[in-house]
This record gives sequence, structure tokens and C-alpha cells, in this order.
Amino acid sequence: MDNHKTVYNVLAFIEDAAEQYADKAAFQAENGQITYGQLLEQVNRMGYRLSVRLSAVRKPIVVLMEKCVECLVAFFAVAASGNFYVCIDSKMAPERIGKILENLCPAGIVKRQAEPSAVEEGYQDIPVFFYEELVSGQTDLGEMKAALQKIREQMIDTDPLYVLYTSGSTGIPKGSVISHRSVIAYADWVTRTFHINHRSIFGSQTPFYFSMSVLDIYATVRNAATLQIIPKKLFSFPIKLLEYLNEKRVNTIYWVPSALSIVADWRALDYVEVPELHTILFAGEVMPTRQLNIWRSHIPNALYANLFGPTEITDIGLYHILDREYKNEEPIPIGKSCRNMDAFAINEHGKLAEIGETGELYFRGSFVGYGYYNNMEKTREAFVQNPLNPFYPEIVYRTGDLVRQNKNGEFLYLGRRDFQIKHMGYRIELGEIEAAVNAFEKIERAACIFHSEKDHIVLFYQGKAQEKEILGFLKEFLPSYMLPNEMIRLRSMPLNANGKTDRNLLKENYLEEKAK
Repeated sequence: MDNHKTVYNVLAFIEDAAEQYADKAAFQAENGQITYGQLLEQVNRMGYRLSVRLSAVRKPIVVLMEKCVECLVAFFAVAASGNFYVCIDSKMAPERIGKILENLCPAGIVKRQAEPSAVEEGYQDIPVFFYEELVSGQTDLGEMKAALQKIREQMIDTDPLYVLYTSGSTGIPKGSVISHRSVIAYADWVTRTFHINHRSIFGSQTPFYFSMSVLDIYATVRNAATLQIIPKKLFSFPIKLLEYLNEKRVNTIYWVPSALSIVADWRALDYVEVPELHTILFAGEVMPTRQLNIWRSHIPNALYANLFGPTEITDIGLYHILDREYKNEEPIPIGKSCRNMDAFAINEHGKLAEIGETGELYFRGSFVGYGYYNNMEKTREAFVQNPLNPFYPEIVYRTGDLVRQNKNGEFLYLGRRDFQIKHMGYRIELGEIEAAVNAFEKIERAACIFHSEKDHIVLFYQGKAQEKEILGFLKEFLPSYMLPNEMIRLRSMPLNANGKTDRNLLKENYLEEKAK
């Protein structure tokens, strides 16, 4: 692929890939695949028909599908129509779908005929377009080409490409608006940093409505690589999962730590080697060092990198390529700024945090999105004037994450600002306690909550350890005021749809139990 070509629209990635690798698989799944030549043909046909039926530009169009190859085709077809896509998994809770549609007021919905509607009553007036109808049948090629060319000429790189919805603190989902420009800049950074090329085969783990999927999708098409959708069920069977990676010759993965930890905890790497796997990236939550060390001991020559960033900045703003050994109890840094991004921390006095000082993380740069769709109030709270720049307008993203820099200038993640508690007169980051607990070899997974009324730190854990063993271990690493007041052993840690530990559910269940 031409790394020096100026790209203003992500569709150029597919066009270039189809020109050079028309017969190469772009996206693969259990039930089929699509080549770059087929992808470009279907995207153009669908995009043209959507544009004719909608007569709209720069409007949101919902892609209501399960994770599948057709879902990816629809994303690019929406872009070809001059609009931007919003991914909603058809298996999402109807209540959440209803809230998203109410906020979004989309111009239309694209779905497969076999896909359940899952649209709440009251939204039946939204036009529904079936994938099968949009992609089949004859089209006047000259008329289609002219219409798509006209649409493209009217588009610019700052036009929205997609809106991804995250969970809001009030229970109302927030839709992050991300432009073509941000995704192009991000895909370029990913490519150069991790040496992605046409031989790369991504093993896709995360849902397409989760920002981590952006790396998989757009690094793939930018480099004429291949994206392999991994069946979700395999993440419950680690040995079969690794065998699947070998079968599909996957060499690059970008997974949440929970997925990597399952493989490590089940000792699957003792039984199955994955010789072609050379790039292992992770993000979304804290990666337990002990489980990561298991991976590194079995695949020592792979590139490992810890990535960090929220949906609001496309996906990632900080990264750390592991370049040294880490003890099990030592946290993995979230690293330094990506190229063309700047991360900085502001202390409680509104000043730039110094080395070793805790501060709130901010981002500025090309990956930063526009804010939240149809929610100016929340946008103004998080997308703010740079507190270090009083001289001209400069909007930066305020994350709500607490960090500090080590002597190497690498950021360390301490937890969410709303996870910081005051206990026994001390300010404590619950994430620091979790990191210490996860270093214990008898612990598979751990999470902490704070019961403010009782002034109790409550530890939930999954593993074989006894309470006395955990306390004895923690006393070596934590001061007494950071030790858990209560420990609850779980058969399995609840995970949300993105594969992260569901702390909200833990707290809800705990408070309900105490209220009885």
C-alpha cells in the first residue's frame, strides 16, 4: 500500500486494496468471507442505493446486525452514501437500543432480513433497508459511478465516519462522533508503530460497537490485510481458541485483558503453541502482569504492547511496547503519547502534574473526536478548553482517569477519578489495590468497590486463595489503610458486553444483598 498518498476518506483504503489485491480475503468469519474486489463492488452498490433512497448526506444510519462480515460491508456502504454509521448489535437489550435511537433519530436502519428487529414500539417510522436487497440486483454502472463520484467530491476528511455509543453515568448512552480524519490518522499510526502490512491477519475479539474494533477494521483495510472474526464461544474454551488461531494463521491480536487472562489461567499455552502469532496488543482495562508474564514466557519473541485510550479519542492515545521484564506485582505502564497526539496530566491545583505526581489525564491531537451526538451538555463537560492554554481556542478531551508519570516519563494508570476514594483519612485509588491482588498466583481476577456508608473497601475475587492468604500477600505491598475490609469470593467475575469486569453490577448486587 502507498504510505505516502494523502487520504481524505477511508473508502480510499478499500479502493487501493482492491486495485492491488482484488482476490485477497478482506474479512472472514465462520460462515464465509469477502475479497477486496467483492468488498468494493458491494460497498459501491449498497452506497449508491442508500443514497438514492435516502437523499441525505452527513446523517446517522444505524447498522443493526450481529458481528459478521455483512456488518463490516454495511459500515463502508454507509460511508459511500455520504453518511455515517452507528453500530448497534441486534442482541443488545431493547431498552438500550431504544435509548440510542431516541438520542440519534437516524435517517435509516440497515439490517439483514433474518436479523431480529429489536426496535422498540414508537420507532417504527424509521426506514429499514435490508442488506440483501441493497447488495443484489442490477445497477446502471455509469449512473452509479457518476453519483458516487459526486458524493465523494462533496465529502471532506472532517465529516463524521461513525458514532459509537458508550455507557453514560446517568444510564443514558453517549455517542462519540469520530471523523474520517481521526480514523485515517489513527490507522496510519497503528500501521507504522506495529508494522502492519498485507501479510497481517487480525484475530478480531471485540464487538464492533466497541472502540477497540476500530484498530482491527481500519488497520486491516489500510494495509490490504485480513480480518478474521473469532467466534465468541471459543473464548470459553482456551485450547480450542488457540487451535483456531493456528487454523486461520492469525498473527496479530488486539484483545481485552480478560480474554488474554483466560488463556493464561487455563494454562492453554502449555498445550498449544501458536508459532505464527507475533503481535499481541491489549487495552480496555488493566492487564494483570502475572497473566501477561505467562504469555511472554511461552511466546517470548512476540511484540507486546499495552494501549490506552477512550472511545472519545477514536481508540488510543497512549501506548507502551514492553521492552523489559516486569515482576508480577509491578504494574504495566500505559506509556507515552502516540505520534501526533499529546497526553498530559493536570493536578488538583490546575497545573501540569510533575513526575511522580497524581493528575487527571487529558488528550489533544488528531485522534480526538468531536464530542457526543445530540448532547451538548455532556460534550461541554468533557471536551474543554486546554487548561494550559489561555491564548486561543483549543479543545482537549478530559478523561476522568488518574495517572502519574514514572522516572522514565511513562504514564501509570491509577484508576478512574470516580474510583478514587477517601478511606480512613487517606486518598486511595482502588485500581492500585486490584493490581496488587492480581499479582497473587492463586487469584484469577479481582475487582474492588467502596461502600461509603460503612467506609469499607470490598474486594471481589475469583480464584483458590483464602482470605488469610490474600491479606498476608497484600501486607507485603500495601499499607494497612489500603487493605480490604471485606472479601467476597465469586465463582466467576461478571463481565459486561465488551469483556470488561462489570463493577457496576458488582456494586448493585452487593448493595442489594446488604439491604436485605
